[in-house]
Formats: sequence, structure tokens, C-alpha cells
Amino acid sequence: MAMNVTELMEKRAKLWEATKKFLEDHTDKDGKMTAADAETYEKMEADIAEMGKTIDRLEKQGEMEKKLAMPSGKPLVGNPGQPAKTGTASDEYRKAMFTAIRTKFREVSNVLQEGIDEAGGYLVPDEYDKRLVDVLDEENVLRGLATTIRTSGERKINIAATKPAALWVEEGGALTFGDATFDQKLLDAHKLHVAIKITEELLADNAFQLEDYIIAQFGKAIANAEEDAFLNGDGDGKPTGLFADAQVGVTIDTVEIEADDVIDLIYKLKRPYRKKASFITNDSTLAVLRKLKDENGNYLWQPSLQGGEPDRILGYAIRTSQYAPKLAAGNVALAFGDFSYYNIGDRGQRSLQVLKELFAGNGMVGYVMKERVDGLLILPEAVQVLKVQA
Repeated sequence: MAMNVTELMEKRAKLWEATKKFLEDHTDKDGKMTAADAETYEKMEADIAEMGKTIDRLEKQGEMEKKLAMPSGKPLVGNPGQPAKTGTASDEYRKAMFTAIRTKFREVSNVLQEGIDEAGGYLVPDEYDKRLVDVLDEENVLRGLATTIRTSGERKINIAATKPAALWVEEGGALTFGDATFDQKLLDAHKLHVAIKITEELLADNAFQLEDYIIAQFGKAIANAEEDAFLNGDGDGKPTGLFADAQVGVTIDTVEIEADDVIDLIYKLKRPYRKKASFITNDSTLAVLRKLKDENGNYLWQPSLQGGEPDRILGYAIRTSQYAPKLAAGNVALAFGDFSYYNIGDRGQRSLQVLKELFAGNGMVGYVMKERVDGLLILPEAVQVLKVQA
């Protein structure tokens, strides 16, 4: 019988205790292990990492099942004053979009004219768009931590560059006035698209939940591209990544991270930002961090024992991303900060287009979904990173 999340967490915690004991018992005074012992430890470490991924998948699956179990519609309970849904939020628009998808946009209802974007595509219905955003939130580590803003164009964000300071003044002394200065950061709108091909047979199969398939596939593809850009983007035709603007708090000479390096990174971040701070790193770097101990011999990494709660390092949540840079010379290996200061600007709704003729000879139909989005760390001092020397 399959384990539930709690049972799997308890099993992982027991394996972690066994792994720590094995590491301590099979490491010599110079911190070295035999090749055989190192292989055994790496296997135990890999099992812990895989259990962590399974726990994440089960938690996401549980959340998705809860959403799918919710009623798809609400009964009319009698509220004559409640306005009816219109435009892209209406049931008519949603049904017309689904019919258009099934018929390769040969049957296009007049109601879809309400949702034509500037490029000739059709805006995704509100219900679908929300479900797509749900997919993005689940697949994208930074979307769940950042601040998301809906924009209709270029968005200016005001930043206080200098703040007034209090000064002691002698009785009858002259007052000193300072000028408050402000800076501005701009969120633009970069275009991101994803395209898939679907067979005509699949379109004709009404028993298949085609809309769920399309939303899931589009959502995962967009989320992966977003996460890479939100972390590593250079701002040229894409968002500016978190690692591009974050302040370098700690620099190390080799790829050997020590416990003091992590502690130094935490305290390089100003105290107000530490209240909501967490870590982001690569999975391979987390494997290194698991071995670190503080000066009292306690391991820095603590596995979560409660569903929905992330693992922690020195009490701070740690999350991993496959797009975070790996531990290597010249790379940023670990980010620590309040990631709500990374702002994501979503411009409008996502739109859907059909490519009727491009794959007609192959018996397939192409669909393209587009969005316009930007991202920027508006306050670099809110995130500190640990970097390896080149």
C-alpha cells in the first residue's frame, strides 16, 4: 500500500538520522571516507533527495485533487442583484472557446469576438486562465514567493533612495533639512510563447479532457521558461533574473562550502529582511549543505516533518530549483533573502491561437499560447547570495 505524505516524511527523517550516524562513524579525523563508504553514503543521500521529491509530488497531487473535487459550477441560490458574468468570464465564452479548440477554430462563435487580442489570437477564458496560473504557481518556485502585479503596460515602481535622518539639535539651534530622493524601477512586458501539436483524432475524442491536457502542458512549459528567466534572465527580451541583481554577501575561494559561510550569508542580510527570508539553491548544492554542522555539532539541514512545510537550514525554509546555478567556480551557489521584493509583472490575460494549415498534411493541428511578463528584483539588498570565485 502506498505511503501517505506523513508516513513518507517520518521514513525520510529516520533515514536522515541513519545517514548522519553513518557519516560520523565512517569519516576519519581529516573528514575523508573510503571509496566504498562514500558510495554507500551517496546512495543514502540520493534516497533522501528522492523521498523529498516524492513528498513534493504527493503534496501537489493532493492540492490538485482538492481542486478537482470542488464543484465546477455554483447553484443559483437566488440573488437577483448579483451581476451576470460577462466577456471572457462568461460561461458562453468558455464553452465557445472549447468548441473552437475541438473544431480547429472552424466553428467560432460571435461571443469570442469579445476576447480577440491585438495579435489576432483569442484571450484564454478567465476560468482557464486562473487554472493555468495555478499550474504556474505549482511548477514555478519563485512565483510562490515573489510579488505578482497585474499591469496594462509599462509599470513604474517608486523606490526610496534616501530616507530622512534624525539629528540632535541644541536648544535654539538651527534645523537641518535633508532632501528625500526617489528612484524608479520599470517593469516592461516580454513575450513568452509555447506551441504544441495535437492529432485530429485527439481533437475528435470528446471523452478526453482536452482542455485539461492543454492547460497542463502549456502551464508546465511556460512555468519552466519563466523560472529560468526569473532566476537567470539577463533582461534582454526576457525578465531580469534574481541572481543578476542580488547583492553578493559571501564569496568563497573553492567549491567547498563550510557551515560558517552559510551563517555569514544569513547575517549579511539586514535584520528586517530576515523575518521573511528563505533560501533558494540547486538540488546538487543541497546535497552538500546536508553535510554541514554548526559549532555545536548540529546539522544545519532539518527535514520537514509536517505536510506543506519546506525543509529548513538553521530554521529558515530552503527550496530548490533545477534552474538555480550549480555549485561551480564563478557561479552563485546559494541565495538567501526576502523574495517578495522580486516583482513579477503579468500584462493582461494569456491568449490562444490555432495554426490551421502548418501541420495539415500530417493530420495535426498546432496551438500557440502567449503571455507577456516581466520580472525584476526591485530592492537588491533584500537578497544576498553566496558566490564561488571564478
